[in-house]
Amino acid sequence: MTTAGWTYRVERYVERFGAFLTDEVAPLEEDLARQDVGTAFNPRLDEAGRMHPAVWEARREVQRRSAAAGLYAPHVPSGGGFTRAEMQHVEEFVYHRSGLGLGLAALAWTEGPNTAIEQCSATARERWLEPLLAAGITAAFANTEISVGTDVLAMETHAERDGDDWILHGHKAWITNAHFCDVIQVTAVTEPGAGTRSLSMFLVDATAPGVTRGRDIPTMLDDGLTGELHFDGVRVAPEDVVGEPGDGFALAMTWINWRRMARGGMCAGWGSWLLERAVERARTRTSGGRPIAEQQVVAHMLADMDLDVYTARAASLQIQTELDALPGGASGLPLHPEAPRLMSLIKLVNDEAFQRVADRAMQVHGGAGLRKGSPEEKLFRVARNLRIPAGTVEIQRNAIARGLLR
Repeated sequence: MTTAGWTYRVERYVERFGAFLTDEVAPLEEDLARQDVGTAFNPRLDEAGRMHPAVWEARREVQRRSAAAGLYAPHVPSGGGFTRAEMQHVEEFVYHRSGLGLGLAALAWTEGPNTAIEQCSATARERWLEPLLAAGITAAFANTEISVGTDVLAMETHAERDGDDWILHGHKAWITNAHFCDVIQVTAVTEPGAGTRSLSMFLVDATAPGVTRGRDIPTMLDDGLTGELHFDGVRVAPEDVVGEPGDGFALAMTWINWRRMARGGMCAGWGSWLLERAVERARTRTSGGRPIAEQQVVAHMLADMDLDVYTARAASLQIQTELDALPGGASGLPLHPEAPRLMSLIKLVNDEAFQRVADRAMQVHGGAGLRKGSPEEKLFRVARNLRIPAGTVEIQRNAIARGLLR
């Protein structure tokens, strides 16, 4: 990686993060290894299919220490206010240096604060946002339903007014961190038939009467973090409405677009890590007494990996810079008309390039790459998974075309 174009605060952040990995995270990883409960990305699961509590607690300890060190949430205004171009550099560094280790928990992911929650009331800021920034609690984004994914406006979860309060009913599925979250960011229908103004977003106490954590949903990631949430007459106070009633669709898209944009740094970091591992494997693995790197077919796989990592990274940095330059930036409400196409470009180019990189990485490693739990095998599954959440690659193509034809 190069530091060309980095701002001083990004350079300072990655220096501190690197020291944090050595001083704070490495001892926690050693302690976790002694417990024989799996690793951060290949955890042992409990009898209910959920992430082993010791692995979850190790991740939580990393998050708390990261927040105390001022490293946890640079992507939100209250946590650092980095631009999207700056965050691409940060995310690339974090994913490259951490690999599949506990260090990834040090940068807030979907269980931490996000720009949508920043639109909350002063009361909710004190109750929910500030503890999220301090990693004292974790969140879940509850948008998807059993039969409703991309078609957000078709959701059935709904809330009705009861005086000043709201009463929430519904069932959400495929929710990351459903088993462990303290606060749930729920989108629900509040004005049927109002199009993009039909939804509102609520912050719901995960221990509130009427909230039930449902079954675990095993996925190919096999991390025990995906499940269901049920809401049966849950009372929500008016101060726990995010933004205004009717803002739910725009706020949900703010969250989803954040995950799309984060693909740039994630895939650049993991992609370059896989490439380095593949190069080393090609140099040291022999066939017929010669390193396999001398076989043109292997050399070409390495070249193609480099091509995909480099071009996706460069495209993402260019697009993030363009997004930062738009009025309102990448998370302004209302979103600039040019932004959706650009965000979809980031997700699409990275999802498809990273799957090719992960596939070739596994091929270079041969039988060792097929070993369950190896970095290559795990990231091959991650790469395939990425093409669906936060909008499928097909939906991204639709959004890009709409932007071009607008």
